[in-house]
Amino acid sequence: MNKENEFEAIVIGSGISGGWAAKELCEKGLKTLVLERGRNVEHKKDYPTMTATTWDMPHRNKMPLSDKQENPVVNRCYAYAEDTEHFFVKDSEHPYVQEKPFDWVRGYQVGGKSLLWARQTQRWSKYDFEAPGRDGFAVDWPIRYNEIDPWYSYVERFVGISGSKEGVETLPDGEFLPPWEMNCVEKVIRDRIVEAYKDRFVMIGRCAHLTEPQSHHLQQGRGQCMARNQCQRGCPFGAYFSSNSSTLPAAAYTGNLTLRPDSVVHSIIYDDVKEKVTGVRVVDRVTKSITEYHAKVIFLNASTINSNLILLNSTSKRFPNGLGNDSGLLGKYIAFHNYRGNISASFEGYQDKFYFGRRPCAVMMPNFRNVEKQEMDFLRGYMTFYSAGRAGWGGKPNAPFGEEFKDLNSKPGPWGVFMMMQGETIPKEKSKVTLSKDKMDEWGMPLMHIDVDYDDNDIKSMNDFFEQGTEMLEKAGCHNINTRDTKQAPGLDIHEMGGVRMGKDPETSLLNGWNQMHHCKNVFVTDGACMTSTGSQNPSITYMALTARAVDYAVKEMKKGRL
Repeated sequence: MNKENEFEAIVIGSGISGGWAAKELCEKGLKTLVLERGRNVEHKKDYPTMTATTWDMPHRNKMPLSDKQENPVVNRCYAYAEDTEHFFVKDSEHPYVQEKPFDWVRGYQVGGKSLLWARQTQRWSKYDFEAPGRDGFAVDWPIRYNEIDPWYSYVERFVGISGSKEGVETLPDGEFLPPWEMNCVEKVIRDRIVEAYKDRFVMIGRCAHLTEPQSHHLQQGRGQCMARNQCQRGCPFGAYFSSNSSTLPAAAYTGNLTLRPDSVVHSIIYDDVKEKVTGVRVVDRVTKSITEYHAKVIFLNASTINSNLILLNSTSKRFPNGLGNDSGLLGKYIAFHNYRGNISASFEGYQDKFYFGRRPCAVMMPNFRNVEKQEMDFLRGYMTFYSAGRAGWGGKPNAPFGEEFKDLNSKPGPWGVFMMMQGETIPKEKSKVTLSKDKMDEWGMPLMHIDVDYDDNDIKSMNDFFEQGTEMLEKAGCHNINTRDTKQAPGLDIHEMGGVRMGKDPETSLLNGWNQMHHCKNVFVTDGACMTSTGSQNPSITYMALTARAVDYAVKEMKKGRL
């Protein structure tokens, strides 16, 4: 066996959860290999458009028609444009099979989608961990809020989360930097909603931006957020959290990190003689050569669908249907967030008021449906977000040219309001991913076959949002209220979860309460694939907390000789 290919730990994936696994393992003294299927991206050095202006770009930051025709899925993503295309996977280069429309948005490079994420970070509440067991969907979570609470705090302090302390049980407070500020119209809407509804709470968004960097953030080489709203280009200030600016450098600082980009993980190796996982099989992205790496513990953080792919492709005599898949549930119970509901409105007055900068978060309202008990004709509920702003052109629909253009551009138009839902969807066995039986990619991996869709519960939830959102905006004094069903495909939310869910019973889940595979004790899955249910919050901070917690447990188990 090649000693150069032996490590104490291997992390598959370098995105938000993979970066955290690397940092924690390295800081605990383990020689750790991080495998990333995409190219290397170094902080600042490899952000080619971070300071570019729109007129510097050939198509003024728009994608040409040819790209839209070749890559229709990624072109539907809000963040995909001429300034960010280098961080996105092109449909034409990485195809997959859609049983039903599913927009799979991916970022294959060191840092993964941590370079592209929307950076919204809300904790789950006790109600989210209790809901499946209480309401009888999915399976009961094997952990409760009090078990992850200290790990939320641990990662929040390192990441840097801006937010306000509100004392709201449905959206617990965290370790916050100073919050961003609502503008005058947003405050009016907040006050009127809170006055009208005693069960609804409105607060400024919580996001992974350094509004006031602490000493440990400065030591990471990170600085204050400038509210440029160009985050997905890669932030030269390191002001928003990414693996590239934060966790991976922290891991490298220990001297224990080996990072190998261009490493497509084909499968996890199970030794039928030793009756344990011994390593991973990797295909070089460029040369297609195959290499095996070995370690005592494996953390799988390839992102939800790719983590399912790797496990399904990891077959052996012991596990003919995928690693750890005695239950036959691997790849099933995939869920996501329902973003289909939007509402727009106008707000009169405050023509003498404006705002400063490009704030990286909206105003938010935690879920108020089916919180403590089942009370609606649909399961679970939705978070609500809104923002208010003033468009240009003095309210005119078409921009003129010349002097009139300059004049109107300096006079903002009336206030507009935008509201959206982020709905919890219910995991279902029929919502699944499987391996294609006859289509392979260029690295010898089966293509993913995705069979995921909305159901009646999602439509009922959306219609309730339309009804309640309209009513709230009316009571807040808005006018010209219009609802819109975007009819977007699942996946465009970029919050897909499940397939390798946590649970108490090996017959109904793949992972235990420590994100450890029931039947392969030295394999841990801590990205979105591990999620038992989706909640209505943005999920990334929960992935980070689960990862730090799982690494702490794994290292302690290793020291006890149990892995």
